[in-house]
Amino acid sequence: MWLSPPPFLYAPTPFVLAASAAAAVVVAFLAISEFLGDNLAYSKFSRGGLGKKPQPISRRLPSRGAMLLIYAPALAAALASFAVPDAVSGPRECALAAAIAAHFLKRVLEVAFVHRYSGSMPLPTALLISSYYLSNAMAMVYVQRLSRGLPEPRVDLLCPGALAFAVGLAGNFYHHWLLSRLRAGHGAGGGDGGEKAYRIPTGGMFGLVVCPHYLFEIAVFFGFAMISQTLYALTVALGTAAYLAGRSYTTRKWYASKFEEFPASIKALVPYVW
Repeated sequence: MWLSPPPFLYAPTPFVLAASAAAAVVVAFLAISEFLGDNLAYSKFSRGGLGKKPQPISRRLPSRGAMLLIYAPALAAALASFAVPDAVSGPRECALAAAIAAHFLKRVLEVAFVHRYSGSMPLPTALLISSYYLSNAMAMVYVQRLSRGLPEPRVDLLCPGALAFAVGLAGNFYHHWLLSRLRAGHGAGGGDGGEKAYRIPTGGMFGLVVCPHYLFEIAVFFGFAMISQTLYALTVALGTAAYLAGRSYTTRKWYASKFEEFPASIKALVPYVW
């Protein structure tokens, strides 16, 4: 006999339990790797993790193209769910698919018009992250469909989830915009001609934590989980939080190693705490 689910989740089927366990294993590996400095090769760590020698990789993509490869398939999958007959139905399923589409549409538009790029990314890294986002977007929508006919959770988190998603989306965009301004004046528009040298970010919550954009991205994924109220979506949210915590931890170490004046009071991810 299955244990009763918590009041905020649909009862998971054996398939959902298995899928959630598999997702947990994947994100646990990625999170532990980030904490240990074996970082995925993008952004500041595009040529190797913190404290590791750069790894020469022959197949690389310009960063803008790699980021489009990362986000566009998940966007296409979320939009396609509205075109496939009976793929999404009802307020909760439509809200989840729309939120996923909005998140990845924002990321694609940021890549095209906001972020300034000057480097490259290994093709295997881009394909790995792209497949992760694509599979999770499809799986969250599919698992939501499997919840049809199950008893509704006793605690309805749809509206609070939509609010958490909106706050996360806005905060993530705002801090991405602040990051893009660090290279303002060193390249035209959103082009790839921005200055490659890094600076200590300022403005917004950058005075409190080194990665506020990650903090708000975590809010986005917990918004997905609250809208969905499935074990799979919750697993993805927890895994995303763990991975981005590891990324924030290493990013803070990177800034502290590069800038002697980096303030010790700035935390990695959670203001005043960590």
